[in-house]
Amino acid sequence: MTDNTTPRYFALLPAAGVGARMAANGPKQYLTVGGKPMLRHAVDAFRAAPLVNHTYVVVSPDDGVIDAVLPSELDGVTVLRVGGATRMDSVLNGLRALAGQLADHDHVMVHDAARPGLTPALIARLIEGVGNDPAGGLLALPVVDTMKRGAPGADGASVSAATVPRNGLWSAQTPQMFSYALLLRALGSVADANAITDDASAVEMLGYAPRLIEGHPRNLKVTLPADIRIAEMYLAQKED
Repeated sequence: MTDNTTPRYFALLPAAGVGARMAANGPKQYLTVGGKPMLRHAVDAFRAAPLVNHTYVVVSPDDGVIDAVLPSELDGVTVLRVGGATRMDSVLNGLRALAGQLADHDHVMVHDAARPGLTPALIARLIEGVGNDPAGGLLALPVVDTMKRGAPGADGASVSAATVPRNGLWSAQTPQMFSYALLLRALGSVADANAITDDASAVEMLGYAPRLIEGHPRNLKVTLPADIRIAEMYLAQKED
């Protein structure tokens, strides 16, 4: 472990999912978007970010595709074959695999492999915006649409039961950045992996309030087949 008191920045991408909602013949992180796999877009953004020391990608132990997407000779990237049953399990397993290599005060940026629109500029914005805040922070977008709370109607269709005030509401993105020690403690203290929806929610359970740093719509998460077209539209544009 380093004795340097200056924090370093690392990226950790959980990529052990199966992409069930994409109706694809394989994990969605390997689907081609804009000419290359989604995962490779995200990894290349971190590789191009000057402040990022190294990028780690967590995959399933039996992943047979990753070597073609991230060949061993690729600089600045290490594949960790310690993926778990859930996203949280994969992140936690990855953090534990890095024990002794990262200092407690080093910063870890956890990013969804299915967000191919990430750019070095957004990574820099996150790092600058969080600064030395011990609670860390994440990219997010203020909610601009009118929000409705749905309820089942008489015929089984969803109906609008109430309008939810959008003031103060944000849509979380990734990367989400925290100190290595804080993130390890937060995820390690979660009793039910399905009880949290992102890394920030685990940190919040410890009483911390992570900073919200405004992201960009191009950093959308590809979840449904139609999202691929939107992602490709942003990838074809000049980066902000």
